[in-house]
Amino acid sequence: MRENTVISRRTLLAGTAATALTAAAGTAANARPATTTRPAWAAPFATADGFAGTDLLGQNGTTGGVGGPVVTVRDTEAFLDYCDRNEPYVIQVDGIMRFSSKRALRSNKTVIGLPGAEINGGGLDVYRRQNVIIRNLRFTGADDDAISIQQSSHHIWIDHCDLGNGADGLVDIVRGADLVTVSWCHFHDHSKTALLGHSDSNAGPDTGRLRTTFHHNYFDGTAQRHPRVRFGEPIHVYNNYFRDNALYGVASTENAGVLVEHNHFQNVAHPIYSGYDESGPGRVVERDNVYVGSGAPQTLGTVVEPRTYYAYTPDNASSVPSLVTAGAGVGRI
Repeated sequence: MRENTVISRRTLLAGTAATALTAAAGTAANARPATTTRPAWAAPFATADGFAGTDLLGQNGTTGGVGGPVVTVRDTEAFLDYCDRNEPYVIQVDGIMRFSSKRALRSNKTVIGLPGAEINGGGLDVYRRQNVIIRNLRFTGADDDAISIQQSSHHIWIDHCDLGNGADGLVDIVRGADLVTVSWCHFHDHSKTALLGHSDSNAGPDTGRLRTTFHHNYFDGTAQRHPRVRFGEPIHVYNNYFRDNALYGVASTENAGVLVEHNHFQNVAHPIYSGYDESGPGRVVERDNVYVGSGAPQTLGTVVEPRTYYAYTPDNASSVPSLVTAGAGVGRI
């Protein structure tokens, strides 16, 4: 089944039979008419950059569900069913998916939101998986993490999402996860934004892993963890806009190695920490950042250059506020 198939409830999730049944489903009282075209703006075939784009750990970059069927889901049961399947899928989300707790998202998936798409109340759990793309989705009110990447998962790309108002982390990358890119996302109305390395006692699984790129994200009034890092190296934080972050911007702890470059910090009293709370100091290099109404950054030691893994061309830090506010978040790909 290679065509774009609209699924309205679990009873229609029967492989090739789904195509034939879609027309009948469209006549149901609680279903909207089936569609057979995919909006051009939602094409899922863009390629990840940063660490998610690297050819490491036996994976040729991050392509998500490319090559699998394209399905459009309009209710929560169908959405969670496709997320939990083992086969590759491009899952287009049409509407608001309401559920609680973190739910499994398996390997070789692209989850991409159509206009107005939202995950409300719960989150996605990428657990021992690889090759996953999450794009153009709003996450709000998660009762745990909004997106959790853990247990040696790798090649994960989070792009153009809107995340806020959660109970715990918005994007947490822990327990040996690796090769992740978080790009062009809008984080707001939240405290603990992004954690890399879940505890000071997890040095073994996390050291030399957790390699993550954060670029062109808007940390909009969020309080802390943009990100907070333990053990991982290199963590690459570039071309992000930090605005009114009450506690701090970036924290490198427990001998992590973080490069912070070409970012714009506005009204951030503590833009960069080495060490935080009970966690020991981490190595951190800063260069070519802009600090407006902000304090002085802390730095320590040297960090492995991300250029040893991938090529990139940073934008000038002075242009970051206009670029990021115009381009980050949903509806902008």
